[in-house]
Amino acid sequence: MKPEKKLKFNDGWCFAIINGRLAEISFHKKYGIYGHCYVRRGEYGKREQKMIDADIKKCRFIYRKGYYIDKLTGIKSKAPKIDEVFPEIESKNRDNFLTF
Repeated sequence: MKPEKKLKFNDGWCFAIINGRLAEISFHKKYGIYGHCYVRRGEYGKREQKMIDADIKKCRFIYRKGYYIDKLTGIKSKAPKIDEVFPEIESKNRDNFLTF
């Protein structure tokens, strides 16, 4: 049996291609990718355009049924529940968050 490979992240965000569309992904050192949102390239200035070009060369994912699959390495990782990443959110405020 092969040891399971994992993607390694710090805390932060970057641009990526997810399901063929430009997106911003958010990730955490302990949990990996925990969310994404699709964006339009025209919303960003010249500096961000350079960041987009650099990031999308190395960040390409497929998101399906709660899993992110890295297209370049083939590593599959499960997106954590919002409770795990943000435990300080109270249950009554949880309805305001849109989860995938």
